[in-house]
Amino acid sequence: MKIRTFPIAAVLGLSVLAHAQTPADSQADIPASLQAPAGEHLILQAHATGWQVYTCGAGTDGKTQWTLKGPDADLHDKKGAVIGHHSTGPSWKYKDGSQIIGKAVAHVDAPDSKGIAWLLLTAIGHSGDGLFANVTSVQRLHTAGGQPPPATECDPSKPSPEARSSYTADYYFYSPEK
Repeated sequence: MKIRTFPIAAVLGLSVLAHAQTPADSQADIPASLQAPAGEHLILQAHATGWQVYTCGAGTDGKTQWTLKGPDADLHDKKGAVIGHHSTGPSWKYKDGSQIIGKAVAHVDAPDSKGIAWLLLTAIGHSGDGLFANVTSVQRLHTAGGQPPPATECDPSKPSPEARSSYTADYYFYSPEK
C-alpha cells in the first residue's frame, strides 16, 4: 500500500501562531453560522496536529475521486502536551477517557483556500464520565492544510489507495451553562 503524504513543516509553523492567540482573539473571526448555541460556554480549547485521511474510489458519477475516510490527529493543550485524540466518526477522546461523536451542522470555507472547511458540530454520542461527558457543541476553526490530493492522482485500481494530508486546526468544546 502506497500512502501519499504532504509536507507538514509549513503547517506546523502555522500552529505556533495559533498557540500565540488568546481564546478571545482566536474566536473573534468566527462566522455567525459557526457560533456555539446560546446558553453554552467554552470548556476546552485544543490545537490539533495530524492528518486528514482520504481513500480513492469511483464517485456516484463514475469518475474517480478522493473521499474523506476521517481525521487522525492529536489534540494539544496550550503548552503543547497531548491531551486527546481526534479520529473517524468524527470523534474526540480526552485523556480522562471521555469521548464524543459529532455531526457537522454548519460549515464555512476556510479563509485560506488550502485549509479544510471550518465547522460547527453537534455532539450525537457520548461515552465516559470525564470532561467530554457534557459537551454539546464543537467548533473546528483556524484550519491549515488537510485538502485531498488532486483527483488526477486517484487510481482505484491500486491496492488500498489512500492519501494522508497534514493539517492543523483549533477545536473548541462547549457544554451548557450550569
